[in-house]
Amino acid sequence: MISLRNVEKFYQQGPERFYVLRRISLDIKPGEFVAIMGPSGAGKSTLLHVLGMHDAEWSGEYSFKDIPIHRLDRKKRFEISKKHFGFVFQSFHLLDDLTVAENLDVPLSYRDVRKSERQAIVADVLDRFHIVGKKDLFPSQLSGGQQQLVGVARAIVANPDVILADEPTGNLHSSQATEIMEMFKKLNQDGATIIMVTHSEFNASYAHRIIRIVDGWIEQQ
Repeated sequence: MISLRNVEKFYQQGPERFYVLRRISLDIKPGEFVAIMGPSGAGKSTLLHVLGMHDAEWSGEYSFKDIPIHRLDRKKRFEISKKHFGFVFQSFHLLDDLTVAENLDVPLSYRDVRKSERQAIVADVLDRFHIVGKKDLFPSQLSGGQQQLVGVARAIVANPDVILADEPTGNLHSSQATEIMEMFKKLNQDGATIIMVTHSEFNASYAHRIIRIVDGWIEQQ
């Protein structure tokens, strides 16, 4: 499903290059649950943003479902990203001026789903995540755990092929973290491919495979 070959990213500062990713070669199969681990500043989140096509400033080859992403312009990459990927961020990234239900509607609106269908899908996901009672609240009216639940719900509402999660339990206490990880486990069992950046060995224990990155290099798989 995903194939990277010799992907590199650097920042130029005067005459010097500072590499964030070095010669990353990686294959991820459909239905895998992969954890990316490593020290702070190792390049984990940068790799996730390259995979999610949020970051276009890199070199090398990236194929997704046999589509050569490295040959596409930003617009085409964005279209593929919004169609196939869902994102869960540590800092939630919910839209403050939208209600919970409206936040869940956003990814569906990107995919040209009819309004009547969108309302039914949102209602189903609200029920699935036990947050029906929160649907008319704004993010500021929710606890951190509730915001993260909404963040996960928004990531999966459009049934993406791949879920990318960046420290998805970093702001949660242990019981909330377990709830989120059990949710990821169920989503993976239902067929979603999950790629998760984490510092937590507990979270990583849910993955089929751990990729360790140090100083931008893949040190171990």
